[in-house]
Amino acid sequence: MERKGATLILENGLRFEGWSFGYDGPCDGEVVFSTAMVGYPESLTDPSYSGQILCVTYPLIGNYGVPDDGVDEWGISRNFESEKIHVRGLVISDCSFEYSHWNAVKSLDQWLREQKIPGIYGIDTRELTKILRENGSMLGMIVPEGVSKSFPVPDPNMENQVAVVSCKEVIRYGKGEKRVVMVDCGVKHNILRCFVNRGIEIVRVPWDYDFNTLDYDGLFISNGPGNPEFCDVTVANIRKAMETGKPIFGICMGNQLLCRAAGAKTYKLKYGHRSHNQPVRMVGTNRCFITSQNHGFAVDNSTLPQEWEPLFINMNDGTNEGIRHKSKPFFSAQFHPEASSGPTDTEFLFDEFISKL
Repeated sequence: MERKGATLILENGLRFEGWSFGYDGPCDGEVVFSTAMVGYPESLTDPSYSGQILCVTYPLIGNYGVPDDGVDEWGISRNFESEKIHVRGLVISDCSFEYSHWNAVKSLDQWLREQKIPGIYGIDTRELTKILRENGSMLGMIVPEGVSKSFPVPDPNMENQVAVVSCKEVIRYGKGEKRVVMVDCGVKHNILRCFVNRGIEIVRVPWDYDFNTLDYDGLFISNGPGNPEFCDVTVANIRKAMETGKPIFGICMGNQLLCRAAGAKTYKLKYGHRSHNQPVRMVGTNRCFITSQNHGFAVDNSTLPQEWEPLFINMNDGTNEGIRHKSKPFFSAQFHPEASSGPTDTEFLFDEFISKL
């Protein structure tokens, strides 16, 4: 196979020479890393990666190919977390152009070509990860041989990424006696599955939709990409919903927006949490869980008002992993209890929320 060169260039001037795969074109974005060993079809279609170039640290990627893009009776994707790939580019050490899996229909290379997502392989992803850990996530670009592209490039954190990935109209899923309004900040499809499979009717609304005009039993705030400070409209709507006392559950971006609605602050992490192996502890207990995570911002525990408290704490760095109200049925998790991909240790949080409806 004839190979074409490509270069990953970071904003601090560092260059990594490798080979182009996927779409033959340049891209730019915030370069972040994930230490997950599997789950690239789910990660690439996770809207929380909008605006980012993803470096996967596991050395061999693509060996089990890509599954079929089928949907179930509700129009929810069976194998992916959204309708398309959301990363702007993919950085890996070794690309497996040949694949073997009973569920695969195409190679990773072919999938990236179809979705016009550039990739680079053959670079030292361990060295890149060490640089990102020491310096923090930074802007970068993938430039194929023969193409000229230079800095500056737009910073995706200065753009409302939630507005980019949120649905544009109200969508309904499932049937059941209880109805949950889902604020779509970039929701993963396995969250939809987790509710529908439990007999809940879901009303999925855009990020800036005033859902307080709807009739519902509980409010769910989804995961999503970027900086929560852009979502003041959502925060105002959540604050209004709190006055009703109806149960509220947030995941990832939902944790940050619930915290801002409570009056607390968020901040950007140096390089974020993106992996399947983040240990969290439930506050006030010795119960620990291994969790799947994908976020670059965190809640500042020291700013939580008196009637709120941390629900989970990250065992690696002590950062917030969830909050709860001391007397009302409001709580959230910074990690992904729906996993996909990753461990399912904390899926019980969906049952906890539904029991409050």
